[in-house]
Amino acid sequence: MTPTLTVSDEVRALTPGFTHVVVEAYGLVNGPSTDGTSALLDDAARRLTARLDGRAPHEDPHMAAWRAAYTAFGAKPSRTRNSAEALAKRALSDAGLPRINALVDVYNAISVAHLVPVGGEDADHIAGAMRLVRATGDEEFATAAGGEPAVEHPEPGEVVWRDDAGVTCRRWNWRQGVRTRLTEASVSALFLLEGLPPMPVPDLAAAGAELAELVEKFSPGARITVHAPDQG
Repeated sequence: MTPTLTVSDEVRALTPGFTHVVVEAYGLVNGPSTDGTSALLDDAARRLTARLDGRAPHEDPHMAAWRAAYTAFGAKPSRTRNSAEALAKRALSDAGLPRINALVDVYNAISVAHLVPVGGEDADHIAGAMRLVRATGDEEFATAAGGEPAVEHPEPGEVVWRDDAGVTCRRWNWRQGVRTRLTEASVSALFLLEGLPPMPVPDLAAAGAELAELVEKFSPGARITVHAPDQG
């Protein structure tokens, strides 16, 4: 059953033009990173370098728009970068991109190559509807601290993704919670690509289509649905 995703009027008012693309995938076979997914990440870093043409990630117009959005809800974008900027910065560093597992590698590669925030949630661990809202501050966010389970609370007014059980991602797309993250045991996934003007909506849709193709490549036989961009 397709989880429902909604964007609150408060978030729409904060960032007019926000668009998201959802890719659903079922019957997945995940596992450790492979030579194939590692090569995919290396290629994404090369594509990023060509896209930036000597600029820093935050100088890209799409990343600048995300920085403005973070500032609008009270976050400090140079300290808590959106997920795409953080990955891009890592891709350009000596450390390079991390290898997590096959599915995470795939969506991280799309994020870096297209310079767009992309998240992946285990659909079997989502509780009810997912919605993008401004937090009250009372919501629970399951995370880890020092290798041990921990619970945090978002700041009041912070933009978060949440479901019926609590926050799944803090500061819009800054940090994902442990409850719904994709692991090697995941068999169902919900991938979310997020765009702000000036990124053209067709470009966001193209990134979603490429993601779907790669999921099929690295998990043959998966049932995949790419939803049309949702502009509210």
